[in-house]
Amino acid sequence: MPHATPHTDTTTAELDSALHGGPFHVALRAAIAARGLPLQRVQHHLSRHGVKVGVTSLSYWQQGARRPQRAESLRAVRALEEILELPEESLIRLLAESDEQAPDGRPGGRSYRSLVEASGVLTRLLAELGATRDSGLQTLGHHERVRIGEHRELAERESHHIVRAHRDGIDRFVAVHHGDPGAAPARMTVHALENCRTGRVRRQQDTGLLAAELLFDTRLRAGDTFLFRYAVEDGTAGVSCEYVHGTDSPGGQYALQVCFDAGALPARCHRFTQHSAAAPRGGRQELAVSARHRSVHLVEPRVRTGYVGIDWDWG
Repeated sequence: MPHATPHTDTTTAELDSALHGGPFHVALRAAIAARGLPLQRVQHHLSRHGVKVGVTSLSYWQQGARRPQRAESLRAVRALEEILELPEESLIRLLAESDEQAPDGRPGGRSYRSLVEASGVLTRLLAELGATRDSGLQTLGHHERVRIGEHRELAERESHHIVRAHRDGIDRFVAVHHGDPGAAPARMTVHALENCRTGRVRRQQDTGLLAAELLFDTRLRAGDTFLFRYAVEDGTAGVSCEYVHGTDSPGGQYALQVCFDAGALPARCHRFTQHSAAAPRGGRQELAVSARHRSVHLVEPRVRTGYVGIDWDWG
């Protein structure tokens, strides 16, 4: 760990303010100045962490001329937090928050704050249902079909799961639906479509979260596989611009299909990934919208921890 240069009160105040309010490049510049490290020394410490970043790139980052986006660059940002003795994910969070507004001024997706708040609420809802984040089921395959209605709203989401029990006695699954901003969980409906029935349902208005038990009517033994299908009828929020799928653990294949109404086709669609709620989005790839089938899709052969999704621009 590099030796820290003593802070002046002014320098400390500037750093605290920058870490709290950002933007990223101002916070990075303030942190480097507070530690009294020339960029060559910062580069040296990064190399000791196994991360290669040029002095020119570091200079551009602290000037705001460029932003870390590649996987190696994000590794560097996490290493910088340790080298500069900053709170964990403080710089990564500022990067993510700067991604929340798209260049044209339209919303850039779910914010870091909304994802973190939803995670906390979900933990409470699961506890109310006597469940944990480890459901006892391993996902072998998961296909989601999202329908966007004529008013550009998230009208419905249907999920088809293929799972394997990794312990005895599993007889249920807790389905979670995170509505768009402004959604009203009280007006959402859960439909058990195949090999399950609806049990208890919990809703939280502020975050737009719904958690519902799906009961199997059988107790699985370790190693047993099971298929079930359900849907959540939503349509309670305003214009939808994305669908995000998140997971805490790696799994099998995941496929997402977004279907649009004939009278409401988006101008552009993109897939994206996000390593954590605090990380900026990456892996963007344009998806062609078929005028005939009015849908786009993505397939992940093996799901990794984090988020994957599709966003779209209505033009």
